[in-house]
Amino acid sequence: MFDFQSNESYMAHYLLDNLQGIEIGGSLHNPFCLNTINVDFTNETTIYKQHENKLSNGSFLKVDVIASGDKLPFNNETYDFVISSHAIEHFYDPIKTIKEWLRVIKIGGYVFMIIPHKELTFDKAKNRTTLNELLERHKNPDPNFVDNHVHHNVWITEDVIELCKNQNWKIVKVSDRDDKVGNGFIIVIQKL
Repeated sequence: MFDFQSNESYMAHYLLDNLQGIEIGGSLHNPFCLNTINVDFTNETTIYKQHENKLSNGSFLKVDVIASGDKLPFNNETYDFVISSHAIEHFYDPIKTIKEWLRVIKIGGYVFMIIPHKELTFDKAKNRTTLNELLERHKNPDPNFVDNHVHHNVWITEDVIELCKNQNWKIVKVSDRDDKVGNGFIIVIQKL
């Protein structure tokens, strides 16, 4: 067993210090060290929690609220931000998910996402998820879909920028390489 902890994100601290937010699927080995509550779809041992356990010497980040990240049990405009690292790609309908994150943040608040970059992860051999595919999933959800919490989306930075432009979401920060682990990119949306 070994002890691993990623860097904190300078960009996240710059934008989000002294604010109150929600972290989607937080983990002990990849902390943001911000004022957040941790929302996860389960408190049970999953493959992700097993990985966290291995990298954190047998420890887990406490789950504060058990809920699906696309169905948050919070009132509108309650928090200053939603932050996630390597989470949005697990949602079959990321448009629905980001709309939900925008719903719970205050005007002027942020959705801060670190997203795996196709060329820097095990998704390298997979096809990129197109905007048309995302729009179709959002417009016509598959009634037989069973979520197995894998990567439903594979992107490069430009793909998510295209999605944000299509949805008229205001991007305030972009980095083609994240400042934590370095295998993803950062997109920050501000709620207007």
